[in-house]
Order: sequence, then C-alpha cells, then structure tokens
Amino acid sequence: NHLTEEAIRRDYHYAFSESRYPGTPELAIHPIGDDPFRVGGIDVVPILVWHLRMPVVGFRFGDLSYITDANRIDEEEKRKIRGSRVVILNALRRERHVSHFNLEEAVALVRELGVPTAYFTHISHQMGLHAVVVDTLPEGMHLAHDDLRLEL
Repeated sequence: NHLTEEAIRRDYHYAFSESRYPGTPELAIHPIGDDPFRVGGIDVVPILVWHLRMPVVGFRFGDLSYITDANRIDEEEKRKIRGSRVVILNALRRERHVSHFNLEEAVALVRELGVPTAYFTHISHQMGLHAVVVDTLPEGMHLAHDDLRLEL
C-alpha cells in the first residue's frame, strides 16, 4: 500500500537513485489497494489489520490466510478470513503486548474465525521453548518453525 511504498522508498532510497552502483537492487513497486488482485495466476485478497494504530496488510491466498504484526482485526476484515482452511497468525509471546497478538489472543481469534488449522509465527524468545509450548496448544494449532512446508 502507499504507506509501505513510502517506507521502502525512504529506507532503500539508493535502489531508486538515478546513479546506480553494481549490485543495487532493481525494484518494481506495484501499489495495491483494498481490492483483490492476481499474482502468477493466484487470487490474492488484501486483509487490513492493525499493529496498534498502524494499518498493516495481511493476505488470503485461496484457503490460506497470512497475518503478522497485528493486534486487532475489524469485523469486516475477519469475514475475509472466515472459510480459510489454514491461517498463519502472529503470536508474539504469552504476556500481553501493545501491538501484537499474544498466544492467548491468537488462539481465541482462530477459534472465533473457525479456521481448522493455525500456525503461529512472529514468535519472541519470550514465548518459551518450542517443545514445551506445542504441548499446550489446542488441536489444529501449531507453532510455525523454520523449513515448515504446507500443502493445500
């Protein structure tokens, strides 16, 4: 979206400079709005979520919804997630956080949305040991991990 584009152009200003040096990334920015779009034959539905007071965009790709860096989702946007078979959602830690879902909030949201399978990501070291936490999760809910592969 336009906020993300502004941040990319500011933080990676050298990628947009007229005088380019070898190895400078070549970026083609394609701003998105609220409307669904297609990438490589895949339908993508933007989902507006909130990172405290900052709007952030999650996405739904067919039966998979991906949301990270969020602590609130408005009802209208929740409708875009319902019907997903899998959701990937941030769960920063067990304790409450000002701008991220904690584990309890993430579990409650998955239950509210009725998504049968969830993978929690954007996890802090404060969550605890993976092997301990996974044993506390409800059925169908998992901690994401490196090299995780999903087949839909």
